[in-house]
Amino acid sequence: MKEMPQARRQVRHPKLAMVSMLLGAFVGMFSETSLNIALPKLMAALQVNTATIQWLVTGYMLVIGIVLPLSSLISKWFTTRQIITFALAVFMIGAVISALGSTFAVVLIGRMIQGIGTGLILPLMFAVVMQIFPPQKIGAVMGVCALVIMFAPAIGPTLTGLILAKLSWQWIFWLFVPFLLIALIFALTSLENVGDLTRPHVDILSILESAVGCSGLVIGASLSSRDGWLSVPVLTALVVGVIVLALYIHRQLNLEEPTLNLRVFKTRAFAIGACLVMLDFGIILSAMYLLPMYIQNGLLLPVALTGIIMLPGGVVNALTSAVAGRLYDNVGAKRPAMIGFLIAFVGAVMLALATPHSPVAYIIAAHVILMIGCPLAMSPSQTSALNALPGMQSGDGSTILNTMQQVIGALATALATSFLELGRRLGTGAPAVRFTNGAHYGFYFTIVLVVVGFIQTLLMQDKSSDLE
Repeated sequence: MKEMPQARRQVRHPKLAMVSMLLGAFVGMFSETSLNIALPKLMAALQVNTATIQWLVTGYMLVIGIVLPLSSLISKWFTTRQIITFALAVFMIGAVISALGSTFAVVLIGRMIQGIGTGLILPLMFAVVMQIFPPQKIGAVMGVCALVIMFAPAIGPTLTGLILAKLSWQWIFWLFVPFLLIALIFALTSLENVGDLTRPHVDILSILESAVGCSGLVIGASLSSRDGWLSVPVLTALVVGVIVLALYIHRQLNLEEPTLNLRVFKTRAFAIGACLVMLDFGIILSAMYLLPMYIQNGLLLPVALTGIIMLPGGVVNALTSAVAGRLYDNVGAKRPAMIGFLIAFVGAVMLALATPHSPVAYIIAAHVILMIGCPLAMSPSQTSALNALPGMQSGDGSTILNTMQQVIGALATALATSFLELGRRLGTGAPAVRFTNGAHYGFYFTIVLVVVGFIQTLLMQDKSSDLE
């Protein structure tokens, strides 16, 4: 009988080792998605407009996008336990600052500090999975990771809606603290180091290029909804971002010890899977940004009901994520990804056809369909990408995947905001009608991402090649 392959690294309690990172990732994704439903109330409380309030979403993702490229380097200088403990503590500090903030600036500072924690936890979690579990179980474990992460957006809008119905918005941030405390206890008691502390040279220029490049893209896209895409500030930020990122990529490909090993893109399965994950994340975040605002400002429903309307789709998202992880072990990534994007297309089109008088059941159905398709494509694509990389290269791959997700997520949110504002300006009639027209423009953008994602799945290998 053939002996089953073993995990790359042996730890005493693999499942307990994952608890702190899973809880941290849960809170990170909860923080990333739950605030969308609170944006209209935060606009009134903090006395800012739509273009400004979106910085609570894009600013958070911007910091994650800056920190993520450094996580691979950080994991070679500090132990897994040290990194996760620091990340959880920083996240708690940021949550408390936002909860105590009475002005937009203070709340934003707290949000950006929270982004440091999430930026360290997400890539390390997926890299650890690839190391401490045997190959035949990786798909199932990645499915569990996806289930936990996607459970956050499943319950986030509902919990946030209920909190805002009875309590002040500050309680959204106070809610993070107990989960982070529990995670911190598990990090201190059950987490072991799974990386090699090689302490490579720290290339300061690479760090600066990464930060400036990512910031330029996100800032330019974020300013576009206020100033327009052809304005001087927006074009300046975008051009600087593109040029500096090009210099960063050139430098990483030529350094003997790169800060981020971009050579992994030479592995075809990783490159295709990474693009699919990036597109899928953009679909999810653009839709999840637009939908709660449409429900409140288009359908004119209260915030508490908004959370309840979004709950079924969120639960389906979480459950599908778990199932999709197991599908990879059985049939590979191509078929689930293709079917996932086709289903997501149906849901996105339904949302783009919604009106100010659409039945609630129609909105729930559209959301549920979208939330079946997106995770069905996401989890197998991510597992396929990381499984294509040997050894500790999976750590670099995880960092790249998560970096791309956050930068694209911030860009997708900013672009969705721009299309929302464009549609509102072009709309006529009552405010609800104009806002719904703006939401249509935003969902058209989501549909484009879905179509591009489906075309990309045609380039994937079938099961026999995918699982080699």
